[in-house]
Amino acid sequence: MPGPHLLDNMGRVLDTIDFFGSLFNTVVVAVVGTALVLFFDSLAAFAFAEYEFPAKKFLFGMLLVTYMIPAQLSLVPQFVTIAEFGWAGSLKALIIPGAANAFGIFWMRQYAQNSLPDELLDAGRIDGAGFFRLYAQVALPLFRPAPAFLGIFTFIGLWNDYIWPLVVMTDPEKVTLQVAPANLNVLYNADYALVMAGALMSVIPLIVVFLFGARHFLRDLAAGAMKM
Repeated sequence: MPGPHLLDNMGRVLDTIDFFGSLFNTVVVAVVGTALVLFFDSLAAFAFAEYEFPAKKFLFGMLLVTYMIPAQLSLVPQFVTIAEFGWAGSLKALIIPGAANAFGIFWMRQYAQNSLPDELLDAGRIDGAGFFRLYAQVALPLFRPAPAFLGIFTFIGLWNDYIWPLVVMTDPEKVTLQVAPANLNVLYNADYALVMAGALMSVIPLIVVFLFGARHFLRDLAAGAMKM
C-alpha cells in the first residue's frame, strides 16, 4: 500500500522532470504507431491468407525469419538509417520503423485463415468488390478480435519501450515516459521513493488503456465464438 508521502513524491516528480511533455510524446507514439501496425499488418495478413501470388510462401517464410532475429542486433544499423534520414531526435524515429511487424502479420494471418469463409469473399467478388472493399467490409468485421488483441499488445509494447527511445531520442524535450523517469535515478544519490513514484505515474495511464481495451477484446472474442 502507498505510504503517507505518495502525493508529495508525485509532486516532486512533476517538479523534477517534464512528466506531461513526456506523457504527450508517449501517447503520440503509442497511438499513431498502434494505428499504423493495425492497418499494415491486417492488410498484409489478409493478402497472405486469402490471395495467391508469386513467391507467397517464400515471402512469408522470410517474414518469419525476420521475427526470429533479436531486436538488439538491429539497433546500430537502424540508428544509422534513421540518422541518414535526419530523423534522430524526432518522434518519427519511434513511429516509422515499427509501422509494421512480423508478429502482427503472422498472428492475424493465422486468425484470418480460420475465420474468413471463402464463400463470403466469392460473394463479394461477384458483387464487384475489389481488394480494399473486401478487406474493409468483409474481412475486418469477421476477424476483429485479432486486431483487438494486436492493438493492446502493440500499444503496451510501444508504451513500455525503453532501449530504442533511449538510443535514438537525442533531444531531451522529445523523450518518452519510460526514458524521462530514468533521470530521477542518479548514480550517487538514488531517491528510490521518487523513482517508484515516477514508475507508478508512468504505468497508471497504461493500466487504464489495458482495462478498456481488454473489455472490448473479450466482448469481440465472445461474439466470434457465438458466430462460429
